[in-house]
Amino acid sequence: MKNRDSYSRIIAGTMTWGSWGKSLSTPEMAGLINYCLELGISTFDHADIYGGYTNEADFGKALKESGIARDQIQLISKCGIQLVVENRENKVNHYQYDEDYIVGSVEQSLTHLQTDHLDLLLLHRPSPLMHPEAVTNAIKKLRKDGKIRDFGVSNFTPSQVALIASGTEVQANQIECSLTQHKAFYNGILDDGIINKRMMMAWSPLGSYFRKKGKKHKRIKKVLKKLKKKYQVTAMELLLAWLMTHPAGIHPVVGTTTKERLALSVKASDLLLDTQDWFRLLIASQGHDVP
Repeated sequence: MKNRDSYSRIIAGTMTWGSWGKSLSTPEMAGLINYCLELGISTFDHADIYGGYTNEADFGKALKESGIARDQIQLISKCGIQLVVENRENKVNHYQYDEDYIVGSVEQSLTHLQTDHLDLLLLHRPSPLMHPEAVTNAIKKLRKDGKIRDFGVSNFTPSQVALIASGTEVQANQIECSLTQHKAFYNGILDDGIINKRMMMAWSPLGSYFRKKGKKHKRIKKVLKKLKKKYQVTAMELLLAWLMTHPAGIHPVVGTTTKERLALSVKASDLLLDTQDWFRLLIASQGHDVP
């Protein structure tokens, strides 16, 4: 992998930029790309399925309109999920990872994004039918043709990563991880990332805190109230800083389109939490003390 520092620590997740969310116009999307760059967010996370396979083309138009040089940004995309949508002949939602499909999917993403390469390609979700040889052949071809720079997976367990890594280097893993969803701290996924020097990314990095009320939320809110006063920051900054404190060097994939929240996300990168404060939040989330 090229130096992981070449990817911004905060990654802009684009899933809700199009028809699955805010339905931003081309000028609005171009403006948001430029704003991200002003903040230092230079990495944009995509997947072919976003917007029912429409987001990448919308982003590509906006990127062209923005006037931003390709070497100023990094583009991540994912493939492998086949959805039942109007513009595909699928009869059932499924995963597909044969060599031709992976290569064809990447080529389609490049066309839509109006670029000649992806900085990072991820297999979106593991399939029971995936075979490392087919994946390896596809990645070799894509690398040889200069269509991808780095390769990784998303939502894979350590054994699933090892399966793919038996044929080709797996340089990154994007997983669900947050204060309210921290299973990866204990199931070996982040350990695998550290041991094998994979770039670890977290989708839904704020977890359910702003979406779900309940006992867990109340416990976390009580601790956050004290820490907000101590550090003079927002709850969002604390939640992201908590995640980024982990030694795996996690890159949060932040899905907001709100400029203020994007700016707060970047500020969180500089927030250093005291170890005991970090554990106060973990204990609040778990609802019990550490063993």
